[in-house]
Amino acid sequence: MTSSPSTLDRASGGLLQPVSTGLLAALVGFASTFAIILQGLRAVGASPEQSASGLFIICVMQGVLAIVFGLWWRQPISIVWSTPGAALLIATGAVSGGFPAAIGAFLVAVGLIVVAGLWRPFGRLVSAIPVGLASAMLAGILYEICLAPIHAVALRPALTLPVVLAWALALRFARLYAIPIALLTTVAIVLFVTKVPPGALGDVWPHPVFVMPAWSPVTIGTLSIPLFIVTMASQNVPGLAVLRANGYEPKIAPLFVGTGLGGAVTAALGGPPINLAAITAALCAGPDAHPDPARRYIATIVAGIAYLALGLFAGVTTAFIEVSPKELIAAVAGLALLGSFASALSTALTNPEERIAVAVTFLVTASGVAFFGIGAPFWGLVAGGLLLGLNRIGR
Repeated sequence: MTSSPSTLDRASGGLLQPVSTGLLAALVGFASTFAIILQGLRAVGASPEQSASGLFIICVMQGVLAIVFGLWWRQPISIVWSTPGAALLIATGAVSGGFPAAIGAFLVAVGLIVVAGLWRPFGRLVSAIPVGLASAMLAGILYEICLAPIHAVALRPALTLPVVLAWALALRFARLYAIPIALLTTVAIVLFVTKVPPGALGDVWPHPVFVMPAWSPVTIGTLSIPLFIVTMASQNVPGLAVLRANGYEPKIAPLFVGTGLGGAVTAALGGPPINLAAITAALCAGPDAHPDPARRYIATIVAGIAYLALGLFAGVTTAFIEVSPKELIAAVAGLALLGSFASALSTALTNPEERIAVAVTFLVTASGVAFFGIGAPFWGLVAGGLLLGLNRIGR
């Protein structure tokens, strides 16, 4: 007679469920979005070696912080990279001063996260940014990226249609695995259809590369401030909401300070900021991780250990992206961000009184225009905020 999962779980001391959930959260999180991280780093000027270093260090740092926070507070606190933040890097593209200036912008963004944790008035000010406007800015950032699968099908249908069809079928029958299945389809196409240079995937070990930061006022306006707002609005705030919805009350200041300081370390080796998980947090903090809320932190510790192991594959995954057709990788990235795009649009349009300001924020951000060298996401938020403030005068 075969034992049920609950029987097996009890026999293993209640560890099977949180261990399997933690492994699932890490594997799905990595497979679904690592291509977006690499594409974002390359967009702002990172070399392949710097991109591999960045992917390696954020895997390591988010793994370390998940383990430390889990053991310290006995709460399922999931730490991940910011997928919307990486999308912002893709949308921003090359910045004045190159990759060193982008690293400087990362450091400013994580510095603002630390300040938000330590200085309550600043944290309240950030929280006062209307959710609708922040969501509209995110939707505007994601808009062009989410068009990539359509453009890719038009340009190279033989390569990209199988990926899109695999994603659509998986979305219907195995939603959680839709992007990993699309990625596996992409891997198969690259290995069996395109010519991979001999030895291109041979160096599997990561090589950390230190990047000396540079600071540019223009890059801070273009990248730091939007990156900070996107990270807070789309990752940290929803991540806290998921924890609270499941009965946990984490201390906010240590979380923001910890992820901010961890982000400073990742920036030194080419990695973007890290933050609280929003989507995978629901896996580890909910009943799927364990019936007993006091045992769910084990899932985040296991996820942290898994991310430490996955970091070792940063070199080979970066090499794979480099030899893959660019349209194919862009298509996978666009498919991976469709859920975030739909969620951002839905949240942005919740309040009917804000919809015109939300539309302005979205359109200015999606336009890609820049003034005084500062990119569209910043101006989208400014334009929408000014219009919203004007409409509220005298009310």
